[in-house]
Amino acid sequence: MHVYAILLEIRFPGCTSLKQKRSRLKPLLHGLHREFNISAAEIDQHDDHRLSSIACVVVSNESSHAQRVLSKIPDWIESRRPDVQIIDSSIMVR
Repeated sequence: MHVYAILLEIRFPGCTSLKQKRSRLKPLLHGLHREFNISAAEIDQHDDHRLSSIACVVVSNESSHAQRVLSKIPDWIESRRPDVQIIDSSIMVR
């Protein structure tokens, strides 16, 4: 069993409240789950209305499959969510 995670640091330009941030974050997390069949959640910066740290995790019996799935996530976000900026991303093995 292989467990891989991608950690993403995200900026929400133009957000002026936590409510506005949540209105952008929830559809993003749902879209990631639907598109890639992964688990995704905000893991840090809950009280900052401009920034978020999210983790996406995949469990697979093949290491290469898990890496391939996670490596597609930043490009998917950038192409479908122009209201979100990725500041940093890193893939981790757990």
